[in-house]
This record gives sequence, structure tokens and C-alpha cells, in this order.
Amino acid sequence: MRKLFKRVRFILKIRRFIPFLAEFFFSKEVSNVKKWLSVLFVALYMLLPLDIIPDFLGFFGIVDDVTVFMMILQQIIKMAPENLKNKYGV
Repeated sequence: MRKLFKRVRFILKIRRFIPFLAEFFFSKEVSNVKKWLSVLFVALYMLLPLDIIPDFLGFFGIVDDVTVFMMILQQIIKMAPENLKNKYGV
């Protein structure tokens, strides 16, 4: 239950990550490999949207897409340097 609450809170605070992502991609501390890998994750999902639950099922289809996006965002956060994570409280 606690893990579910943390994930919902993470989704609700998504706009807070916009400045974090901007600094992640413009920072000299983050290697170009990590930046390109992040872009590749997003591009692959957009080009090959493999849905576990099809979008025509309404709400549940959208939840599937949001879940994949959140997993990609969490991977980007894991690749970020510690001082960037601390600055944005991630």
C-alpha cells in the first residue's frame, strides 16, 4: 500500500520534474551517453508503443501509457548526478 501511495504522489508532482529534466539535458555533469539513452527510451516508446492494455479500453489503456512514461522518468532520475537529485528533491 505504501508503494502505491508513493507512485501516486510521484505522478501528481510530475510538473516539478520539468526544470529537473531541463537541467539534466543541459548539464555538463551528465554524460552525453546518458542524455542520448534517455532520448532513445522516449523515442522508442513513441515509435513502438507496445501496450499491455489497448487504448480503446479507456481509462485503463491510458494508465498503461502513464505507467511506462513514469518508468522512463524514474530511469532518467537514477542516471542523474546526486547533486542534481538533491537540488530538486528527487
